[in-house]
Amino acid sequence: MTIAAVLAGKGSEVATIDSQCSLREAVDELSRRGIGALVVTEQGQVAGVISERDILHCLRQHGAALLDLPVAGAMTAPAITVTPDMPVLAALALITQRRIRHLPVMKGDALVGLVSIGDLVKYRMERIEAEAEAMRTYIQMA
Repeated sequence: MTIAAVLAGKGSEVATIDSQCSLREAVDELSRRGIGALVVTEQGQVAGVISERDILHCLRQHGAALLDLPVAGAMTAPAITVTPDMPVLAALALITQRRIRHLPVMKGDALVGLVSIGDLVKYRMERIEAEAEAMRTYIQMA
């Protein structure tokens, strides 16, 4: 069970935003897409992640003026990334240790996907259910 298997099920579309865009633009994009995080890019490279949580921390510090600040000032950087061949359980451990919710998936220098804690838990639960059903079927046939 690898990150590649999770991406195969959920798709590899990733919402990104440039680091110099305003937090207002980031909030608009998050809301429009109904998602919790955007991968932040600088000159086409992954620079960080901006999440709802990052925006809330920035709001506490700067108040409503935060909307005019650049994304670069509030993002979590550097981005903590994974590769497609990383095991799902290792990615879950990384999320837990680093207290984050989103992991950009990199293949070399290329961004190939994004997985969230929800994606990983859902995938893991589906696999557990499939294994349990296979065991029930095996026992019934014996």
